[in-house]
Amino acid sequence: MSTEVENGQDDAALLGAAARDTSGFEHLVERHSAALHGYFARRAPHAADDLLAETWLRAYTGRHGYDAARGSARAWLFGVARNVLSAHWRGVAQESRGTPGEGAHGDPWEAVDDRLDASALAPALRRVITELPPVERELLLLVAWEQLTPAEAAQVLGIPAGTARSRLHRARARLRESGALGPAAPAGRAPRPQPVRPTGEHA
Repeated sequence: MSTEVENGQDDAALLGAAARDTSGFEHLVERHSAALHGYFARRAPHAADDLLAETWLRAYTGRHGYDAARGSARAWLFGVARNVLSAHWRGVAQESRGTPGEGAHGDPWEAVDDRLDASALAPALRRVITELPPVERELLLLVAWEQLTPAEAAQVLGIPAGTARSRLHRARARLRESGALGPAAPAGRAPRPQPVRPTGEHA
């Protein structure tokens, strides 16, 4: 393994090397565990640790299927995480004989909405985000919360990058037009919501 890979400089190289040497995968775990745990803590806080462990298990098992030509390793990992989260909510729905708010393709919005810090997120902004179509809302949160690029968010959601950019633009336009961003918010950029961390959880 090259020094560059050992130093964790390139996610795609690390993931490719993991097919031959598990130490490459260990570097990926070190680099991305905090971000992936934060993703779960904002959506399913009580199951975040288990979901993170399941994500790394699935990612390791499926590492041979990663294709760098299709997108970044980081987005691929978030895609695995999203599938794990969807499976979690399907299981919750089956146990409760109910149906997740976003169906099999995402978590119930209420689970995310409940994590928002009311003091950091103005009620008007919260209302507008709640009213966004599910795909636009998830794109916005992936970019604002998880700090993915629009192209990476598109990869996570399995939609064309151009479609993601247009939907993200539309979502941001709705926020601006509603006045929910306030005068201090930069045009074209949604402020990053700050989640309430549940007691005992860590990202």
